[in-house]
Amino acid sequence: MANMNGPNDMELQEGKDSISSAERISEEPKTADYQEKHVARAYPVPTTQGPQLRRLFSFAQLLAFSLTFMESWEVMAINISATFWNGGPRALIWGAIAVILGSLAQAYSMAELGSILPIAGAQYHWTHIMAPDSTRKFITWMQGWVTWFAWVSALAGSTSGEAALLQALIHYNIPGYNPERWHVTLLMWALLISVGLMNMYSFWVIPWLELTAGIMHVVLFIIFVVVLVTLAPRHDSQFVWFDDSTQSGWDSKFVAFNLGMLAPAWGFIGFDGVVHMSEEVRKAKNAVPRSMILTIVINGVMAFSFILVILYCLGDPSALTATYPIVDICYGATGSYPATNALVSGLIIVTYCVVAASVASVSRITWAWARDGALPKWLAVIDPKHHVPTNALWLPIFIVMLLSLLNVGSTAATAFSAFTALSSLGLYTSYIVAISCILHARLTGRLSDKPGAIVQYGGWRMWKGFAVPINIIALLWTIYLTIWLAFPTSIPVNGTNMNYALPIYAFVVIASLAYWFIWGSKHWPGLNLVAIGNVEAHE
Repeated sequence: MANMNGPNDMELQEGKDSISSAERISEEPKTADYQEKHVARAYPVPTTQGPQLRRLFSFAQLLAFSLTFMESWEVMAINISATFWNGGPRALIWGAIAVILGSLAQAYSMAELGSILPIAGAQYHWTHIMAPDSTRKFITWMQGWVTWFAWVSALAGSTSGEAALLQALIHYNIPGYNPERWHVTLLMWALLISVGLMNMYSFWVIPWLELTAGIMHVVLFIIFVVVLVTLAPRHDSQFVWFDDSTQSGWDSKFVAFNLGMLAPAWGFIGFDGVVHMSEEVRKAKNAVPRSMILTIVINGVMAFSFILVILYCLGDPSALTATYPIVDICYGATGSYPATNALVSGLIIVTYCVVAASVASVSRITWAWARDGALPKWLAVIDPKHHVPTNALWLPIFIVMLLSLLNVGSTAATAFSAFTALSSLGLYTSYIVAISCILHARLTGRLSDKPGAIVQYGGWRMWKGFAVPINIIALLWTIYLTIWLAFPTSIPVNGTNMNYALPIYAFVVIASLAYWFIWGSKHWPGLNLVAIGNVEAHE
């Protein structure tokens, strides 16, 4: 892809060298599996014909995008009641330590992949270049569908959370207001349409919006900490570090602890969102891996600090019975309705930017998956005026708007909440596959810095001797968390409180398998190598 500001002489020479290298490799004898085996280093000559995405994001804007999208400390504030339902304060504080360390291992593993090939398809592209030859195409197919559906689910989760928090603030301010489930559905529609129009007609605003949100993410953290530390009542260290307040019905403290640990885990998932935007990032091979690592480090420090503050300054634990207790916690600390409204409104504004970022990310992976032939080609069309994939932008929005109708019924609302949990299950599965593939490639020599290796390391890589252990830790940690995502959060289990994430996930996997055998195995052409060539030529 051409640099919108015009390449300098060095960039032109690098582009010529890249094309010449591809042409030299193309002189090798062409066997039936030539493109499959050499996908990582034998790209077609890049083309810039037709409308292109624009590389609008600087490193600072991308980092802000990532920090805001994960909103780790805000997740702790909004979902604190989940850990008091299972595990209590000890699950939150000790679980957060484990989650941050495990997420760092995940991010280091994935950042190395992002440096090798920063492309919108991310996990399924990495799977393709790292997986064994015999199963590469099938694994890539399954990875693509699971990742796409996980990101659609993530959009549903962020939008429903924003709508519910907004409804909670309305309920807090308007006496006599009776919150209904269909109100949440209408709020979700309004949110989705507004961010959809923004992403479509003024996408150039998004990098600046996310930069502003990233600054607000930090400033709001400082304000919350100062307010709670100076005004709120205190709990002792025994309560913060060791109290177990399980109310879910689970007799096993081990099970309750691990279910409670999922709350902080939700605040550290989705750091791959920046990779799906990488074809719109300047110097992506450098910016993407740095953003992924720094996001976990910065958000990890902020989230753990906020957990300490909110547990010590919680006030009356009975406030946690509310759907969104952060409203009552803020009022308990300040004793002021205007101050509470200001604090919670700050959370709502940041979360609105998360929804905007979610729409941007899921639209790009939809566009990439269509460009690679798995979704209909009309989803891969880029609007020539606005330089965004308009069709791919609105499809996920339309799907989530339909899913939000499940909120209207009580049991159906439980099923809808499973779609939000499904984002964690799907994304963790995509991490497991991607990390397994890079570990296999590293151990078999497919990934190496030696001349002639099928996949060469990117400009950013882990220290020698640390890569394999970190990959193994990341893989084991992700598998461990994935096991608990399928557990019901309450017992005894009935139709209302059942965790529907696993059945829905199983349906997605089975449907993807069926589609593979019916159509994909014979007709799917595999990855669009020209698209990979464009990414490589730009870098």
